[in-house]
Amino acid sequence: MDTDNRHARARRWLAALTAAALSFGSGAVTSALAATPAEASTLAEASVPAAASAPAAPDPAGEELGARPYMGWSSYSMQVYSGNGKWITADQIIAQSDAMHDKLQSAGYEYINIDAGWNDGVDEYGRPTPSATLYPDGLQAVIDHIHDNGQKAGLYLIPGISPQVYEADLPIFDAPGCSTGDIVKQPLQQADYWDIGYRIDFTDPCAQAYVDSIADVLGEWGVDFLKFDSVTPGSGIGDLSLDARDDVAAWSKALEPHGIWFELSWALDIRYADYWAEHAQGWRVEWDVECYCGDEALTTWENIARLFPRAADWWRYAGPNRGWNDFDSLNVGNGEMDGLTRDERRTATTLWAVSAAPMYVGNDLTRLDEYGLELLTNPEVIAVNQAGRPARPVSTTTKQQTWFAHNPDGSVTVAVFNLGRADADIRIPFADIGVHGSAKVRDLWARKNLGSHDGEFVAEDVPIHGTRLFTVTPAKGSTIGLNDDDARLSYDGAWSRNGGKETVAATQPLTVSVFDSSQGGTAPAQGSSNVLAVNDTDPGIAYSGNWGYSSGRGLGDHQDDVHYAETNGAAFQYTFTGTGVDWVTETHESQGEAEVYLDGVLVDTVDTHRDPAEGRGVQEVVYSVRDLTDGAHTLRVVKKSGQFLLLDRIDVVQASLLDVNGVAFDRAAAEDATVHVLRDPGELVGIYRDGTPLGDADYTREGDAVILAAAYLGALPDGATTLQFRFRGDLNDDVHWSADDGAAVELAFRGTAVAVSGPIAPDQGEVEVYLDGKLVDTVDVHAAVRLTQQEWFSKTGLKKGDHTLRLVKKGGDVLRVDGLSYVTG
Repeated sequence: MDTDNRHARARRWLAALTAAALSFGSGAVTSALAATPAEASTLAEASVPAAASAPAAPDPAGEELGARPYMGWSSYSMQVYSGNGKWITADQIIAQSDAMHDKLQSAGYEYINIDAGWNDGVDEYGRPTPSATLYPDGLQAVIDHIHDNGQKAGLYLIPGISPQVYEADLPIFDAPGCSTGDIVKQPLQQADYWDIGYRIDFTDPCAQAYVDSIADVLGEWGVDFLKFDSVTPGSGIGDLSLDARDDVAAWSKALEPHGIWFELSWALDIRYADYWAEHAQGWRVEWDVECYCGDEALTTWENIARLFPRAADWWRYAGPNRGWNDFDSLNVGNGEMDGLTRDERRTATTLWAVSAAPMYVGNDLTRLDEYGLELLTNPEVIAVNQAGRPARPVSTTTKQQTWFAHNPDGSVTVAVFNLGRADADIRIPFADIGVHGSAKVRDLWARKNLGSHDGEFVAEDVPIHGTRLFTVTPAKGSTIGLNDDDARLSYDGAWSRNGGKETVAATQPLTVSVFDSSQGGTAPAQGSSNVLAVNDTDPGIAYSGNWGYSSGRGLGDHQDDVHYAETNGAAFQYTFTGTGVDWVTETHESQGEAEVYLDGVLVDTVDTHRDPAEGRGVQEVVYSVRDLTDGAHTLRVVKKSGQFLLLDRIDVVQASLLDVNGVAFDRAAAEDATVHVLRDPGELVGIYRDGTPLGDADYTREGDAVILAAAYLGALPDGATTLQFRFRGDLNDDVHWSADDGAAVELAFRGTAVAVSGPIAPDQGEVEVYLDGKLVDTVDVHAAVRLTQQEWFSKTGLKKGDHTLRLVKKGGDVLRVDGLSYVTG
């Protein structure tokens, strides 16, 4: 864990500077530095589009705070890169403001955010005071300069209150009878990741008064933005041993009257995504982007690549009515300091843009190179970011990934990323992005049209770690398919996602054992068919970072091979359907700790180190979980320490979908074999062998019975053959649902036809369908059994133009929303 400890120590050193915000006396900064020489030493070592070419960005005039991702600059990367936490002097901040005004402001960049270390003590009420050393003419003069440049100013704080302010028992401004000695939780508790301050007791009204008093000062200074760091659950702590949610709520309430943007940091816990969205405009989803490698570089490719799986976890939680997933500083402005190749710089910019992540630069703005300026000011790319439609991946199981987002005008933003080690053509089947038909394609980086294409488009020669960014505009008469997660759908009332209300597509193996008793053969024993062994070579496993592959080792590994990584931060991820999962690997003296995430949540830190005297362990289960809700889950493992991290296989425990584990076929007494399916037989898509579907003559169905023909079984080789029974699930394996009558979902579209598909089920009832404000149908989606992806409403022959479809729950226990489609016109 050396790398992460180094990051944490360096961040603690800078955070200690800001701890003085809640400390007593002007010597707090000096004391903090003197107390942490190791941290200081470590840090010193570390660091205009065409009308239809891109989605239109919102008009900033009169919009609500947080309506679009913010754009600007943050000082933290340069504080790390320079090795000087006091880099944020008045002269430096003014220089950055002026450089932004000259180079970036016309493209939309407006925030100048000063990170940790801006203060040197507190006033007589325990409120932070700016550093007189850094700002000899006062911080107010710096903020005024930022405002005079037409920009917005940001500062930094952390949860809790310092021991000095607590022990000084200072009066709280404009709160008679309240003092700082009375608002700390008893017994004393840690408030932040670095253990700098005490936790505040927000059951005491004086606590809110104290936070209000600081927010009021920030408002008086004209502060427009506050980064709130070390927020938990998050910051590497998810067990609620640290919990800053009360701080978040209090600060949100205090800042709102002043219109101050509230940004939470860092690596926030996804289980509380709705809470962060309720109280803040943005939230960091991952660790620092900085490489902490001195003045060699600001970041690394590995720190960019690890954001892809986080973006895949978080995309649906962001948007104009919620807030924004923060990826940290976008350090692409100068090739001499970024630590990235030109292709990697463009890839990072594309990922930030299509994810609608706040675009704030970490470079020294006075040193931007020509290519950096091109990346940061391309108007069509910025329009994608400011449109606020976070993209989703078609799949994360490949190194050549396609991400897409549907726009209100019917176009689709599409980005392709080559995360592999060789240049590649990346094929984009339009059906994968919800477009059925032909479409025009525009290259947003090149800012040129690429013509019309039928059914698919191929991005040719995408370089290693490179990207391409397009707008795909469907032709009239094309069908556009949307699922329940799409940002184009708006929900009214109380809605939830999944929670056991979904049905997930699933595959279950059946072992067919062929033998001949007349030749002395016997049927082999059957294993459990609901445990699926996934080898490390399975294409469904997504590897990020640098991984190697080793086979023919002769050490007893599953299928005699493993994947291995040597760089901390390297990770593998696998999405599975089932009720349990095991991570199976080797244990050895060369290995160390790894973090295990399940559905985006850190659930365990596993030590795969083995005492040298014990040799090597093979096919060891080092992490196991059972009793999960039957559905889709994602396992992610991240290397933290040791020389190696290995993956041998992943065992997935599935809910049984068949009544037997296998069948035996005796050539001497040949007869059909019968298997009963335990999910509704209407959901069985087909039976496959090695990816090829069995033909109509190979099996028949009678109710829930599947009868495998003797002629087919007799043609199989002796021994065990695996057949795969595939079952359909809800579209994209998810649904939105509501139990409240009157709850509604609405889609605005331009077209000539519209259709709704989804589950029918015993717990569902009637749904009212409105078109353009008129009730046109009442559909009963109740059924004796639950079936997925059933079309239960369609309407053709609509007049060309804009329409609105609205579905309203009228009866039943729940209404599930799954898929909607319309025909452009």
